[in-house]
Amino acid sequence: MRKILVALDGSKNATRGLEKAIDIAKENQSRIVGLNIVQVPTSYFISKSKMEMQENMIKASKKIIEDADRKCRASGVSFESKIIPGGDPGYDIVKFSKKSNSDMIVVGARGLNPLKEIFLGSVSNYVLHKSKIPVLIVK
Repeated sequence: MRKILVALDGSKNATRGLEKAIDIAKENQSRIVGLNIVQVPTSYFISKSKMEMQENMIKASKKIIEDADRKCRASGVSFESKIIPGGDPGYDIVKFSKKSNSDMIVVGARGLNPLKEIFLGSVSNYVLHKSKIPVLIVK
């Protein structure tokens, strides 16, 4: 296992997923690719200008990536990051995993979307069923 893709959205489960990925990477001398997908909630169109909204979303994404980078460096694990625009995180994660030739995907069981917390999580469920590589779902 050379490359582990970790979906990072700022949620507690994603943070725990990163920690588990770090453990696996250390054991296998793998590198971690942290992926953050910038989504634009519909409510932002009503309350903020488009430019201000984009700046806020990118700033939040950079902070998530910087925190992940810091944790990986502290553990001696190689880390690279990618922030991409997207509309469907599950689809975007699977597509990126193919493009980046990842060997494994790590996702949190549930992300930041409070409306879907009753189930496993629509993103993790999609990734689990559509990925052709191993998927680790972390709670």
